[in-house]
Amino acid sequence: MKQKFALLLLAVMACSPAWGHAEAGQVSGFMSGFVHPVSGMDHVLAMVAVGLWGAQLGNPALWLLPVTFPLVMAFGGFLGLIGVPLPATEIGIALSGIMLGLMVATQARPPLWSAIFLVAVFAIFHGHAHGTELPEGASGLTYSIGFVMATGLLHASGIAIGLLQRWPQGKLAVRGLGCMVSLGGAYFLFGALA
Repeated sequence: MKQKFALLLLAVMACSPAWGHAEAGQVSGFMSGFVHPVSGMDHVLAMVAVGLWGAQLGNPALWLLPVTFPLVMAFGGFLGLIGVPLPATEIGIALSGIMLGLMVATQARPPLWSAIFLVAVFAIFHGHAHGTELPEGASGLTYSIGFVMATGLLHASGIAIGLLQRWPQGKLAVRGLGCMVSLGGAYFLFGALA
């Protein structure tokens, strides 16, 4: 078990920095939006962590957190699209991995409104990063639909993995994944600050 954890940790640390962001001119349409969230580990880690944390918290957080994230992310994307500045976007994205991973690793159980607020704040950063990258003339609507759908699937993956916590060994595995998400976020933060 320790060897597998070390190997997985090494794989996370070997990922290239931030990273879910397409360069200008590469974004267009539904498929680009759908593929985009899985093209960068900074986004994958945070989105899966939302599902993991929702599974740990149970109902209604189980569905409220994964619904809140894409809705607020779409709003953040709109802000980026219309040119509203948001400072330190990459830092906010990296911090989302650190904080959401910590929530999972520690099995944090804050009040529901607090968990929703935390998820929503980080969703704005993720959405804004992608809204600012959408080149003029690209189909923002179809791109956004694809992006939100893929995000939902990443949340669902986190929920499915999070259901392992029903068993003692599964609970440890989910908490271990939370640690890995936090370490990945720290790696991305280092890259954003470098």
